[in-house]
Amino acid sequence: MNDRERHEAGMTVRRQVLGDAHVDRAIAGTDEFTDDFQDFITRYAWGEIWTRPGLDRRTRSCITLAVLATLHHDEELAMHVRAALRNGLTPQEVSEVLLQVGVYAGVPAANRAFKVARETLRQEEQ
Repeated sequence: MNDRERHEAGMTVRRQVLGDAHVDRAIAGTDEFTDDFQDFITRYAWGEIWTRPGLDRRTRSCITLAVLATLHHDEELAMHVRAALRNGLTPQEVSEVLLQVGVYAGVPAANRAFKVARETLRQEEQ
């Protein structure tokens, strides 16, 4: 797959996972300074990793939630809580992932992540 094909495949998956509204906002906010970065994440995060057949999207969402919670990346965590719901996870399954974070990454990381996820889930219910 060449870079253009990787970008197209990545954009398709990115839209499916994050939703058109989110991706449209990201694209609209792209400028000369961020253009290369947007291309990079579309080609490699979405076009290389999220398109691989080795794990399904639900599993990738679980891993992504755990890593983002562990690293305290709250904005990305909220975005990926919404993505996890799109990928078929239930709020209870999101909670289970965060419980796992508590054991392996620490209670403070999980506590913070539960706050972000709870607020995000509440917003999604509205």
